[in-house]
Amino acid sequence: MSDLHAIPRLTTERLTLRAPASGDMEALCAFYASNRSRFVGGPLTREQTWRQLATEIGHWTLRGYGRWMVDVTETGATVGMVGLWNPEGWPEPEIGWDLMNGHEGKGYATEAGEAARAYAYDILGWSTAISLVKPENLGSARVALRLGAWLDGEYAHPRFGKLDIYRHPAPDTLVNGGAEAYA
Repeated sequence: MSDLHAIPRLTTERLTLRAPASGDMEALCAFYASNRSRFVGGPLTREQTWRQLATEIGHWTLRGYGRWMVDVTETGATVGMVGLWNPEGWPEPEIGWDLMNGHEGKGYATEAGEAARAYAYDILGWSTAISLVKPENLGSARVALRLGAWLDGEYAHPRFGKLDIYRHPAPDTLVNGGAEAYA
């Protein structure tokens, strides 16, 4: 999947999930320079942020799936990055979300997370998924719970330290996970 045009575009009621691109650098630099990024390896310098963007794009090539940039469809504003993540050394495939500064509390992570999970289950055939959350990241834990996940243990990451594992419901137990998100 080396062609970025092969990365699917997903839509929800309010959001468009699209391929990450070089044009996202400024939004990502602002996020990774802020204290808000402390739960996902930041703060980062501009050079480190460029490497992170390259990692996000490369994940699609290496795994055939990854994280999407999330835009508000009506305005085009980029509000975060949400999607599927499973780098080398990860305990199992994850659904993850990062919201840009000022966009928390609007339901964007939950809405995009549902679309990403539906894609993982309906298109990729995953039978389970986790979300890894730093214990002190209460906002992210609330998103996991809103998605129906439950605390299912801990993972000791060599770089990020202790992470809580939230287990998502299996595909056959979801009532609203359908393929309508793939436009």
